[in-house]
Amino acid sequence: MLKYSPSDIRMWSRLGSCGAFGIAAMELAENDENIVILTPDLCYFSGLTRFKDEYPNNFYNLGIAEQNIIGVAAGMAKEGLNPFVTTYASFISRCLDQIKVNMGYMKLPVKLIGLTAGLAVGILGATHVAIEDIALIRSIPNITILSPCDCMETVKCILASQKLNSPCYIRLTGSFNNPIVHKEDYDFEIGKAQILQEGEDIAVIATGSMLNAALKAVQTIKDILKINGGGEELHVKVINIHTIKPIDVEIVKKCCKAKLIVTIEEHSIIGGLGSAVSECLSEIKNKPPHLFIGIKDKYIKAGSYEYMLEQYGLTPQAISEKILSAYRNL
Repeated sequence: MLKYSPSDIRMWSRLGSCGAFGIAAMELAENDENIVILTPDLCYFSGLTRFKDEYPNNFYNLGIAEQNIIGVAAGMAKEGLNPFVTTYASFISRCLDQIKVNMGYMKLPVKLIGLTAGLAVGILGATHVAIEDIALIRSIPNITILSPCDCMETVKCILASQKLNSPCYIRLTGSFNNPIVHKEDYDFEIGKAQILQEGEDIAVIATGSMLNAALKAVQTIKDILKINGGGEELHVKVINIHTIKPIDVEIVKKCCKAKLIVTIEEHSIIGGLGSAVSECLSEIKNKPPHLFIGIKDKYIKAGSYEYMLEQYGLTPQAISEKILSAYRNL
């Protein structure tokens, strides 16, 4: 029997990833009296208003002090509590030393939620754009990194991380009316990638918000080929990598049967999903070319989420053109 209904999925999509976290927080508290949630004055933006009202003894607002909040959460973990910490993903760098020592080195089971990761709040400028968070945390040992593709997967990531007795970073991308990738419930497992469609010509590996863009780009490619005629067809495998670390090495290796591997992410092309996949491929003797699609190594002017995606070439149309060009130039 499915746990979540299509109506649940649609509602969470409208709320966006932060709102979906608030929904998951309520379920966390219902299942575990040791759950505590800490936030640096981001209760509303973390979707936690209802949680704060119904579980006041499990909620801590520590003010704008990201370095302090990781230390407090670590202390709570040492005392047997199960702490979740929320902050903007763009502020992860402020508490990197505490993440390294208290989460990575000490292996304390603090779950860190990176809100509005990627370009979602690009209107606020480069200070609030998080394009380096995966790279920063991926280099620290012992921390699991999750990157859900839609709001239902956000809920699943949160609930799955509750059972981890180790540190975890959950990266939330997208905005309100977050596109739905999974229209029905499915079995989620940390570390196990999900094949959404099969194909032997191109293997597209995407994470977070870019999975929906990848699926639309693949459809655009089919439409372009159909319009152009000539009978050309491309069969594209699409993979959802919701766990960046530890990455599903076996499924990455299977992608080597394709003629081209493409990674797509709303993160810098340095140190993110593309780099993690490339590290796996480096151990394979015979492998296809690898196309990195992500955020180039530069900052751009502030603008709406849609504007930022367009400027960085992360719209379905731009992605489809890059994939087709790379494939035809093999």
